[in-house]
Amino acid sequence: MRFPISILALLLSGGAWAQTIIHAGQLFDSAAGVVIDAATIVVEGERIAVVQTGYAGEPDIDLTEAFVMPGWIDMHVHIGGELSPDSFVEEFTLEPADLALRAVPYAERTLMAGFTTVRDLGTDHLVAQSVRRAVAEGHIVGPRIFTAGKSLATTGGHADPTNGVNTALRGDPGPAEGVVNGIDDAYEAVRARYKEGSDLIKITATGGVLSQAASGENPQFTEAEIGAIVAAARDYGYRVAAHAHGTEGMRRAVVAGVDSIEHGTFMSAEVMELMKERGTWYVPTISAGVFVGEQAKVEGYFSELVRPKAAAIGPQIFHTFAQAYRAGVPIAFGTDTGVSPHGDNWREFVYMVEAGMPATEAIVSATRSAAVLLNQWENLGSIEPGKYADIVAVPGDPREDVEEFGRVHFVMKGGEVFGQ
Repeated sequence: MRFPISILALLLSGGAWAQTIIHAGQLFDSAAGVVIDAATIVVEGERIAVVQTGYAGEPDIDLTEAFVMPGWIDMHVHIGGELSPDSFVEEFTLEPADLALRAVPYAERTLMAGFTTVRDLGTDHLVAQSVRRAVAEGHIVGPRIFTAGKSLATTGGHADPTNGVNTALRGDPGPAEGVVNGIDDAYEAVRARYKEGSDLIKITATGGVLSQAASGENPQFTEAEIGAIVAAARDYGYRVAAHAHGTEGMRRAVVAGVDSIEHGTFMSAEVMELMKERGTWYVPTISAGVFVGEQAKVEGYFSELVRPKAAAIGPQIFHTFAQAYRAGVPIAFGTDTGVSPHGDNWREFVYMVEAGMPATEAIVSATRSAAVLLNQWENLGSIEPGKYADIVAVPGDPREDVEEFGRVHFVMKGGEVFGQ
């Protein structure tokens, strides 16, 4: 952790911004992965000005009895929805405005749970972009949002918006609607996401659990198509996230150059080695796996097409995470919240620890690692001078009791306190 100037020097220098002094009893240094006892943080405006060991100055915020961390980053959410037995029918009955209004409490729950930044990996009708704008302009309370907009699929693939729709309503969606068949379509689909104001690209490299289609794991893009998407994405400064459950689809995505594999349910040892070699991140989403596995036991919760996929794929994610962690695959925190309930994102920490990852490494995955994958390490992911003042605290030490992750009692985002 860097300590470039003292509190006294800062106070004597004056400044254009109001200063907030925070005393932290235990401060998690995500850059080093260690805990510092007794530290002072000075916030100026929306950014951190000073961090130093020991208590200095009169605190405006006293967290001397708390465990203080950088704001958490969830790298896989769907801010515009929340799964229920009615979800498929609601695609035909709800207006985009309904979805946006429903997202208002989802966003607030997410922030108050300690997640100051999220990466939204797929919403329709520009809902995530609208929520992102409303949060940024202060109209609603929520995390900082980076969104992929409409996920990209092949015809009949996991993110084809017409799966399960009768032929009279189905039509033939193309790149503007996120459906890709061939290299030219790949470029057009990426450019359409740029036009709609997305921050990154998300593809569905294999089948999925919740789509109204038979396979949850078959490969659904050619390697050439994924390569074209990645190449087009680079033209626009985008990173590419790949939803993938099956091994072959995962392999194609990694070889073609995607930045992250989401879910990774049936990840093989070969794919793990490829990801390590190429620096491809794994975003595990254990929360969604556990949730859909539980709901598959409930009669009528899923359609009979989806139910067996949820029963088979859901529980497997937990075991895959344990194997990938032991193998040394780079891991960034992500939950797929929106499948599981918004505000319960913190449970992913519990599952990660139960699967064998120490709590300190789980925190790193939701701070430093997530910020690096998001390409925002210069702004987010640690409590250091110059970065956004995104700070969360819990009463006790989560290294001793993992349930502490669910007891967030202080949230600051961009220098503004939202919960204390």
